[in-house]
Amino acid sequence: KNWTNTTIPLFYVYDRPPAPVNVSVTHLRADSATVSWEVPEGDIVIGFSISQQRQEGHTQRFIREVNTTSRSCVLWDLEEETDYVIQVQSIGLYGESQATKKVHFRTLKKTDRFPSNSSNQDDPTVQGLDKSRHLQTGEMIIIVVVLVMWAAVIALFCRQYDIIKDNDSSNSKEKAKPSSERSTPEHHSEGLLRSKFHPSVPSINIIEV
Repeated sequence: KNWTNTTIPLFYVYDRPPAPVNVSVTHLRADSATVSWEVPEGDIVIGFSISQQRQEGHTQRFIREVNTTSRSCVLWDLEEETDYVIQVQSIGLYGESQATKKVHFRTLKKTDRFPSNSSNQDDPTVQGLDKSRHLQTGEMIIIVVVLVMWAAVIALFCRQYDIIKDNDSSNSKEKAKPSSERSTPEHHSEGLLRSKFHPSVPSINIIEV
């Protein structure tokens, strides 16, 4: 059909959003991956559409979401060590944009945690996970230090309590001891006083010549 003399509605030409840019695949796992993209500024975008297909297969899977400002989507139920192809479209008020160029990625083995290529070392996802690990290690160290400090405080309190208890018991013994000791000297002193102030009557012998 010849479209040279066909009039195309202006809203269809100008209101369709442009295709997303900077499409990338991160968070690679054996059964999932995260697709992220950017939208040119100044364009009204109300959703996105993603087509997913195995590189060696013919079945396509479509993910469509509207009334969202999200610029990423997680792909689930993927097969391990499998090559996939994806394309992303922006959804505007009057239609969808052109699909982006095909983006290829490969899922990992279940025993792998991150891709083996070095380019993923600069992946913000990997860096974020490393930071979270450092934060978890620091939190564990702080918790251990706090527990040790609490244990030291409790041990010091118990020790002081034992010392105070021993001092109280010794003081009570000392208070009870002088009362018994003072009773005996009183009798001795009383006897001494009696002997001092009441001397024995001397015997007087009268001799008559």
